[in-house]
Amino acid sequence: MFPQGGPGAALLLLRVAVALTLVASTVHHSASYFLLFAGGLLVSLALIVGYLTPLASAIAGAFSIVNLLYFHQADVLIFALTILDATALALLGPGAYSLDSRLYGRSVTVVPPRRDSGEL
Repeated sequence: MFPQGGPGAALLLLRVAVALTLVASTVHHSASYFLLFAGGLLVSLALIVGYLTPLASAIAGAFSIVNLLYFHQADVLIFALTILDATALALLGPGAYSLDSRLYGRSVTVVPPRRDSGEL
């Protein structure tokens, strides 16, 4: 399901919040860990446009867990909230205002009428 209206807008805001937090947390390590920054930026872009949202939000949560465990930053609360937000986003899905909705949303399947061959 891809909720529209208020819930869809809330999911869009949640996607953007997780993406921006992910980019902000990987910017601190961009000098020595370029691949980490590039991966975080790629996942953030996927979240913002809403492409493969459950997978991208799971990766964003994993990035936050790695930042929390290995880089020992003082922002434990921010990383914990990012992990919770990414988990919620992975479970809820992208919403109607996403690329996933356009690619995998509702579609109409037209079944052509059965042709009668006229043979008995």
